[in-house]
Amino acid sequence: MSSPDILLTNDDGIDAPGLASLREELTAVGDVTVVAPHENQSGVGRTRSSSAVRHDHPWGYSLEGTPADCVAYALNGLDTEFDAVVSGVNDGPNAGNYVVGRSGTVGAGIEAAFLGVPALAVSAYHAVDFFPHPPEEYDFARPARVAADLLDRALATDTYDDVDLLNVNAPVDAPEPDARITRPTHDYDLDVAHDGDAVDRDLGDGETAVRLSDSVWPDTEGFENPFPLADRHEERYPHGSDRRAMVEGEVSVSPLSVDHGHAESDSLVGVVESLEAE
Repeated sequence: MSSPDILLTNDDGIDAPGLASLREELTAVGDVTVVAPHENQSGVGRTRSSSAVRHDHPWGYSLEGTPADCVAYALNGLDTEFDAVVSGVNDGPNAGNYVVGRSGTVGAGIEAAFLGVPALAVSAYHAVDFFPHPPEEYDFARPARVAADLLDRALATDTYDDVDLLNVNAPVDAPEPDARITRPTHDYDLDVAHDGDAVDRDLGDGETAVRLSDSVWPDTEGFENPFPLADRHEERYPHGSDRRAMVEGEVSVSPLSVDHGHAESDSLVGVVESLEAE
């Protein structure tokens, strides 16, 4: 392949340092056009809008919309025929099937894959701090280099004949981390509390404030945990899972499809046949 045309987006917004680092690395791989959210759009998944406002930017455009909006607009609204879409570098990991499903970073890649363009989503974690926040205090060069190298190698092979989207989690603080093919961890729980302080307004008759807190890592609610989990929690995550790779300070590469799968069920055959018989 000649020098590929690469669309770069993210969900942290066009001014995010992770996007700047990734753009710098991707320019060594191909011609890069940025279309990214005008402001932070973390956690919106693959939400789409019916309209958006475009702003000129030295790297391309910012869009007052979601990451999926940015991809949809760029692939169908610009003159360039893009060879790949890259999303990131997100300032925090996107690992585990539930988190991946609601990630704006991954959502951009899913939108690209549905539109027939190979995609890679890359997120960063810190082996001690877990979340590299505030992002301005961290260097995203390592995850950006991993993503650019992986994309370059994948486009030069038949990888995307079988894979729609590569979801990558890479450490910012490991100089030469090993890389592993992984699968998203099936691990999710939710804590629910009736808490009057959960909303910032006075409640009326018949109203109750409800607080919903995700529990996606051991001993944490939300994303507040320190990360050195290997001593106590390593065995909770099986080998081959994305979170096990992160616990061990590795690069996690999860090949994903976007067809939502197809489950075979003999029991369902009987259920549907019984419906037809009524």
